[in-house]
Amino acid sequence: MIELEGLPELVDPVMICAFEGWNDAGDAASSAVGHLDREWKGEVFASLDAEDYYDFQVNRPTVTLHGGVRKVTWPTTQLSAVRIADADGKGNPRDLVLVRGIEPSMRWRSFCNEILGFAHELGVELVVLLGALLGDTPHTRPVPVTGVTSDPELAVSMDLEETRYEGPTGIVGILQEACTHAGVPTASLWAAVPHYVSQPPNPKATLALLNRLDDLIGVRIPLGELPEDARAWQLGVDQLAAEDTEVAEYVQTLEEARDTAELPEASGEAIAREFERYLRRRDPGAGPYLRDLSGPQPLADLTEREEPRAPEERDGDSEDDEDGGGTDAAEGAAEPEADGAGKDSGTAEDDGDTGAAEDADATEGPDGPDRSAGDGASDDGTDTDAGTGDRKRPGRDGEGEAGGKD
Repeated sequence: MIELEGLPELVDPVMICAFEGWNDAGDAASSAVGHLDREWKGEVFASLDAEDYYDFQVNRPTVTLHGGVRKVTWPTTQLSAVRIADADGKGNPRDLVLVRGIEPSMRWRSFCNEILGFAHELGVELVVLLGALLGDTPHTRPVPVTGVTSDPELAVSMDLEETRYEGPTGIVGILQEACTHAGVPTASLWAAVPHYVSQPPNPKATLALLNRLDDLIGVRIPLGELPEDARAWQLGVDQLAAEDTEVAEYVQTLEEARDTAELPEASGEAIAREFERYLRRRDPGAGPYLRDLSGPQPLADLTEREEPRAPEERDGDSEDDEDGGGTDAAEGAAEPEADGAGKDSGTAEDDGDTGAAEDADATEGPDGPDRSAGDGASDDGTDTDAGTGDRKRPGRDGEGEAGGKD
């Protein structure tokens, strides 16, 4: 039974969900919801009964001491509410319902029905599911974040992609389908985490999810120390990669594939999205915001590139063309992709995921894209671990590797 007597009436509530486990590579998604809860001091108003949904031999309870008193904490899923007094910079309030927990071990349909019951009672207008997967994407580039939905109308109105994925799925995919069938508008955002540095935490991926969420729901999210944490994380991975020649070469291959695949986007939609975010955050009363490492390239970086010019616009006469001087740009753009790099930045999903490649633990179900698409997906199916340099590919048992959890 759902009892919400102590909860005030919410204003235009949006439910944001993330679950540890298979859908949470690098703990990026659960950390994003945790960040929102800390920044806005969310108040927990409900917890699902752990006995109904969790296998305690898989997700064991923990024991802690508080003032000499032992306390047992059971794995569960909690719901908290936050009120944003000035959600859009114009004095308009909005409420968020944060759902954070562990992917359940059993009774997924009952689990989803219970979450939907809360959404109905609270008058939730939109459900946003956050996820992260392992992909062939370089850590030195912006984190790819893909927004997907099963609702064609929502895809058009919110600039999302319709899911086309077929294959194994996690609780994010099941909950998205349950919400869609119940008539609740639902979208999922997926960040691609480099498979060769999948250990949590990954503040850069968390930051990317929050910025995409900011764009999606139009709420200015305070980033706190996340930008600095993301810079420190990338610096640390740079140092680890530099110590292993094989890893450094592999990262360079991914960079070349990514740059070739995303150059058109970098000059169009991504720039517009970054500029809109800048305009929203320049309000003096909103406090300082540091630029997101995971967002699109700065405008200066993109505008400094010299555009190809017509022969008559160049210095000198038309003899330059006879020497083949006008083919430089074309030759650079037509370079074949390196072996081991994907050639497609699109997504092939069915329940919500990014175009980054995945494995059994990175391959999402209806919420995750398939292995055929991604940023630099490896044709030979090999991964490289930044710590050891050994090439390996996680097994397809679908258990826990994506989030670094069993």
